[in-house]
Amino acid sequence: WANFRSNQSISGWSSRGGQTRNPYDATRNPSGSSSGSAVATAANFCAFALGTETDGSIISPSHANGVVGLKTTRGLISQSGIIPIAPSQDTVGPVGRSVEDVALALGACLGRDPDDPTIINPNGKLEADYSHFLDTKGLEGARIGITRNFFGLYPTVDAIMENSINKMRELGAEIIDPANIKLSRKLSKSVYTVLLYEFKHSLNAYLANLDNTAPVHSLEELIAFNESHSDTIMSYFGQEHLLKAQQMGPLTDPQYLEALAENIRISRNEGIDATIDEHHLDAIITPSGIPAWKTDAILGDRFWSSLPSIVAVAGYPSITVPAGFISGLPIGISFISGAFQESTLLRLAYAFEQATMARKPPIL
Repeated sequence: WANFRSNQSISGWSSRGGQTRNPYDATRNPSGSSSGSAVATAANFCAFALGTETDGSIISPSHANGVVGLKTTRGLISQSGIIPIAPSQDTVGPVGRSVEDVALALGACLGRDPDDPTIINPNGKLEADYSHFLDTKGLEGARIGITRNFFGLYPTVDAIMENSINKMRELGAEIIDPANIKLSRKLSKSVYTVLLYEFKHSLNAYLANLDNTAPVHSLEELIAFNESHSDTIMSYFGQEHLLKAQQMGPLTDPQYLEALAENIRISRNEGIDATIDEHHLDAIITPSGIPAWKTDAILGDRFWSSLPSIVAVAGYPSITVPAGFISGLPIGISFISGAFQESTLLRLAYAFEQATMARKPPIL
């Protein structure tokens, strides 16, 4: 359930498939929740893959497995057929070994879908090919903001970021440092409230539409199924998030509506939009994460950085590109911008990628 089942879930693990492993070091975690998409791409099992993200689930595994991952603007790509967590944040995006592959895949993903009326079409048309935005000189004159409040937790990651910033400066970018995104501790509470409400509502709707061969048709039945098969399904961790979601009321509850409004205010109005507008930025950059941690069935995951959260809550696009290695483990750099700025992010990321060529494939 895309890491939305337990406080101690293990990225890349499922009761059906077992543990997905990082191709750079099989003892290390692939991150998640789009673990399989990133691992398969990194290991050359496919030309590209699609990931889904509610909160970091494209960016984090792409970073940990040394590939390019694009989290698209919420509403750009149809959600039909995707098992939901929170429709206000859920989105789809391509994962590839290069920015060009991701650009080509993105164009193939776009189209009108009568089954998903939430698709937004801001420009009156849909791009069929994003590759024409790619430009090796794409950083010339670009205003790039540095979110220093997401640095300082891992010195070797910071060193890779500093090298990346210097390279962008050499490539003609104007670096605005710092350009911090305002954070609020209130966001984590309001985000969790929205996830619980929307998960129950949207999952019940999804499961209710399954045919009679499906073993469950509601969140309540799913919880009971997990309990009755706990030896295999809950052998490592439980289902605390599912139990809390089941207690939530309808989407008309004031608690939900207030939390959703808080999310938008903090992540957009006072967060990303405010930073971009204040400094007149084309994009904001940040470390995509820390080196992949050891997979631990007892303690669970070790995520770092809340920036994917604020980007995901805003519903805005971001792209991670390989920037270097620490002890043989990939490190990515993320470019972030405002709504429907995928073309800008691809242009900037491509220029950086082509100048650094930091990605090295795993030795399989």
